[in-house]
This record gives sequence, C-alpha cells and structure tokens, in this order.
Amino acid sequence: MPGSTSSKIRTPIILVNFKTYIEGTGKNALKLAQACEKVSLETNVCVGVAPQFADIFSIANAVSIPVFSQHIDPFGAGSFTGHVLPESVKEAGAVGTLVNHSERRLKLADIDAIITRARENKLAQAVCSNNAAVSAAAAVLKPDMIAIEPPGLIGSGIPVSKAKPEVVSGTIDLVRQVNRDAVVLCGAGITRGEDVAAALKLGTEGVLVASGIVKAKDQYGAVMEFAEACRKHR
Repeated sequence: MPGSTSSKIRTPIILVNFKTYIEGTGKNALKLAQACEKVSLETNVCVGVAPQFADIFSIANAVSIPVFSQHIDPFGAGSFTGHVLPESVKEAGAVGTLVNHSERRLKLADIDAIITRARENKLAQAVCSNNAAVSAAAAVLKPDMIAIEPPGLIGSGIPVSKAKPEVVSGTIDLVRQVNRDAVVLCGAGITRGEDVAAALKLGTEGVLVASGIVKAKDQYGAVMEFAEACRKHR
C-alpha cells in the first residue's frame, strides 16, 4: 500500500470500525477481532479492525490482521492531557489509523498534520470524507486511503454504493485526478455482501463498515459474507 510500511494491509480490504459499541468493547472486542482474523485466514481477504484505544494492545497481541486506531492527535510528546499520540497507538500494535471520521470531524489543517505524524510513525492513514470535494481536498494530502461516507447514510442500513452510486464513482474520478495512488474505500450503510460487491464494482478497493458487522447477531457470518463478496470480485 502506498506510504504504508505494513505488509499486513492488502486490497481489497474490509476495515471494521468497532466504534464504542458494547459488542466491540473489551472481551467482546477481542472475540470480534478473532472472528475477523478467522475469516481472513479462511478466505485470504484482508480484514482490518479499528477498536477503541484501550483494546488496541490486547487485540494487536492476539491476532495477525491489521489493527487501526480510531483516531490520533497531531501532537508530539508533552503537556497534552487527554490526547492520543501516534507513538502510543504504534507501540500498542496499531499499523494504521482512521482520520476525520464523521463522529470525529477535523479541520483540513489538522488532517494534514495528522497524516504527517502518522507517516513519521509508519502508520497507514484512512481519511474519511463526506463528499467528493472533501475527498479531493484530502487526496492532495496523499493519504494511503480515502473512505467515502455521506453522513446521512451512516448507520441507516442504506448503502452509499446503492443509494448514491454517483457519489462513489464521481469521487473516485476526482481523487484519481489529484492522487492516483490513494486507495478509495466505501462506507456508510454497508450491511450485506451485495453492498460490498456493488462498492467494488464502482471502482473502490474495499469498505469501511461498523454496525453491519459489530452489531450483527452472527458477527463471524457477517464478516464471512463480506469477505466472500470480495473474493468473488477478484
């Protein structure tokens, strides 16, 4: 992956954001990460996880799949109580980080600074964006990944790949004009394997998903359904 030194990250990728769901917290987080690893090993599809900060260390030491932080701050060591150092999540075992998620919006200058700090620590960056213009602006900063997530569809069960396919295809075109190397992911409302297939057909290289897997009654089955869609597309 461009800019990333982690051999664990491959495309197509299913990146699972645990958010702060109870189903993805503590012991539940470890169990879900192990289910994701099992699917990845069985299908040879890359499945990454983004647990809460407190769970990164235990998960990274228990599974072989890529572990992402949900956020980092653009600061160095010092008097920054309550902030998250990239060095901290790196040492805990993370190989990448989400940036600018819809639930953790940032200014463009902060996104730029975070990408720089992530690179310094050899962390892959998945920058989330809510529309084509923001995606293009983020692409200029040359992150490893850009995840398209229209806020109105997040958690709705309506996948952006179906509800607004023109958002996906149009964004990919804009991003490619600026940065041909960034991996474009599709997020928001992805709940079924067919949603993953639709996103890949539109030209993305993976999906960013949360509740569709974390809150599924059968988490392993949900991850497997997504992975099978990726495998059939290859």
